[in-house]
Amino acid sequence: MAKQFPTKLLLFGLGLAGLGAIAWQGWNWWAWAAAAPQPVEPNAPAVNLSIPPGTSAQEIGQDLETLGLIRSAQAWNLWSRWLMFKDATGGFQAGTYQLTKAQPMPDIAAKIWTGQVAQTSFTVPEGWSIRQMAQYFASQGYFSEQDFLTAVNQFSTAAYPWLRTKPPLEGFPHLEGYLFPDTYQIPVGTTIQPEYVIKLMLDRFEQVALPIYQQHQGKSKLSLAEWVTLGSLVEKEAVVPGERSRISGVFHNRLQKQMPLASDPTVEYAFGITQTPDRPLTYRQVETPHPYNTYVNAGLPPAPIASPGKASLEATLTPEATDYLFFVARYDGTHVFSRTLAEHQAAQNTIHDQREATQSTGQPAKPKN
Repeated sequence: MAKQFPTKLLLFGLGLAGLGAIAWQGWNWWAWAAAAPQPVEPNAPAVNLSIPPGTSAQEIGQDLETLGLIRSAQAWNLWSRWLMFKDATGGFQAGTYQLTKAQPMPDIAAKIWTGQVAQTSFTVPEGWSIRQMAQYFASQGYFSEQDFLTAVNQFSTAAYPWLRTKPPLEGFPHLEGYLFPDTYQIPVGTTIQPEYVIKLMLDRFEQVALPIYQQHQGKSKLSLAEWVTLGSLVEKEAVVPGERSRISGVFHNRLQKQMPLASDPTVEYAFGITQTPDRPLTYRQVETPHPYNTYVNAGLPPAPIASPGKASLEATLTPEATDYLFFVARYDGTHVFSRTLAEHQAAQNTIHDQREATQSTGQPAKPKN
């Protein structure tokens, strides 16, 4: 008996050593399989992988291995089972993913499991009109200007009960002012049609802008349409953020006194022109009758002239308490505000003289005391 004990102990030790060797080999294999195929290339080019709905985990693993994004489909299958064990209600999400060979397998799995699909984006700045949006989308290759303008005028607003706009004047687009300016993320592979973009932007208005108006109901006499219309004027006039509420206050004062708003951007919108410091609006232009011309018509124009952003919409509902009735733009984006017509005309003359002096000397003129 005493002689058999060392033999059994030896066999037991050899067995443990064998198991340890197997475990070590298994660990080495897993470390190799889970590692990034090309970890030394952090800037490796991205590969787009499209996963249709209903694709199995095994099929995804095989595609990843074929593309060289993972080292072992077998390891992928093991990891997939582990994920499903931890989250029985989860699963890999369909979509298009941007992946690289510098990503470890667990990172790739986490990205697809949580649906972090590849995205593209477009940005519509505050103050753009629908015609400017149409030109932008065409320049990006999404669709033609005319396709967008046609879709805007034909778009059904039945899903937006809060949006009750009058039929647009002939030659002017429907929904002006309500396509919210923002940056929009779109999953790669999405078929981008005008109707898709319009819905995205109306949804964003509903999510971001509409609650602002609803919070002020009962505090403002403006209807929703009037609010967006006046907000579009504030957006077009205000260059410096700090002046938005003051400009809003001036407009509110003029509306209360039934004075024409005399807003240059409404004339530009009406006649499709853009003034510059060297080519300002002419007296003939501002005196030409048109429903949108707020020099010849009191009150608001028939509809918004652009898409106002959140800040301008907020300023429209919270105007500065002021007795200013006029403002005139300097050439640095700021304005001179005045209480009387005489003060306003004097400010206009001063700015004009400074502009003339700058053009003749090539140096900014010193302001008069």
